[in-house]
Amino acid sequence: MSIRVLIVDDQALVRGGLAMVLRVHGDIEVVAEAGTGLEAIEASRRHRPDVILMDIRMPEMDGLEATSRILAAADWDVRVLILTTFDPDEYVYEALRAGASAFVLKDIPADQLAVAVRTVADGGALLAPSITRRLISRFAERRTVGPVAAGRVERLTDRERDVVVAVARGSSNAEIARELFIGPATVKSHVSSVLTKLGLRDRAQVVVFAYESGLVEAGDHDIGS
Repeated sequence: MSIRVLIVDDQALVRGGLAMVLRVHGDIEVVAEAGTGLEAIEASRRHRPDVILMDIRMPEMDGLEATSRILAAADWDVRVLILTTFDPDEYVYEALRAGASAFVLKDIPADQLAVAVRTVADGGALLAPSITRRLISRFAERRTVGPVAAGRVERLTDRERDVVVAVARGSSNAEIARELFIGPATVKSHVSSVLTKLGLRDRAQVVVFAYESGLVEAGDHDIGS
């Protein structure tokens, strides 16, 4: 079954280019395009895509607000991949808080765009190293952990906390398995349990939770290059 994709960007040329890049892959189907956040909401309702490539800066409604509204109302499994030419700090945290599963820049190589779509469709998170560093720096300013976040941590077993920390540091399931001396299937089970217990959508939100709850602090680990 092909991955159904909705492309959202206020520039028709950009939308067309992205569609052309993705349509060469037999397992990806571009089902619709939209030029504003409002159009994205309507198109998502009509076409129920698996993945939405979402620009940030658009007229009428930006991509962050559109992402938040789409995910809040969706009664199907849909993931949002934020795709933008901009790399400012404030967008990183807000995009992930809105529920985005990935945040990559528009200069991503064409062959990697399809990989990003597949990764997100499969429930994975995708953050460029530069984006991850900015996310971490966002939390470097935080000094206290709120009682709500602390209470949510208490829902997790010790092993689940270990997994959350490893996910936040950018480790794959295979790497976590080696680090914790458990099988990859067990890691996957722990990740699923964490998502269920904390009401999170995917690994991207696990990363945000890890920093918000204080399980991981900025500077604990060097991610990216």
